[in-house]
Amino acid sequence: MRNEKMMSAREYLSQAMYIDQRINSKLEQVMKLRETAAKVTATLSDMPRPESPKCQSMEETIVKIVDLENEINRDIDRLVDLKAEARRTIARLENPEQQLILELRYLCFKQWSAIMGEMGISETSVYRIHGEALKNIVVPEKWE
Repeated sequence: MRNEKMMSAREYLSQAMYIDQRINSKLEQVMKLRETAAKVTATLSDMPRPESPKCQSMEETIVKIVDLENEINRDIDRLVDLKAEARRTIARLENPEQQLILELRYLCFKQWSAIMGEMGISETSVYRIHGEALKNIVVPEKWE
């Protein structure tokens, strides 16, 4: 039972990291779509022309960019809400060292080596404190 709780606490806290990674992935996709759109050149003329595949392709690319940007905005809203909720959950821990490790890992998305260096503790200690913190986290009911 205790191990299941630990996994659900880790999964709960990891949500923000995964959303952040998805946002970054989508931002990269938007950048690539913008590069593609910039490659399409328009010829200015007052003569009517039949609609070309390039124009349709440009329109489709712009629609994809707008759709992806809307998804990014929704993801950012979700990330902000989730981080605020996780911050409140972490703040309920009594041990400030446990709080700090969870904040650095799950809210600041720091690597273990950076956390060890910042806190001045060993690898064994950081993992032990992290494990204890996960056992003490009470996952909000709405997540379970």
